Amino acid sequence: MPETPSPSNARDSRFEPVLDRLAEEFSGVHHTSTITRCVDAARHGAEDVTGRATPDLVERIARQHLQVLALAFAEQR
Repeated sequence: MPETPSPSNARDSRFEPVLDRLAEEFSGVHHTSTITRCVDAARHGAEDVTGRATPDLVERIARQHLQVLALAFAEQR
């Protein structure tokens, strides 16, 4: 029998616009899978700390993480 994803791991359609905006903003900087992982991590972090994760908060957290990653990669070059 196939395993059903738990609610915390299920893709939430509220965050699709966040993924789209960040993918456009960081196009050529980060792969889409990196952006998806950052959004997921931001969502789970916000839920752990505040008990909820709004798209606005998740987007701000994920953007900060992506900017730091971009700076770290640039320094390595």
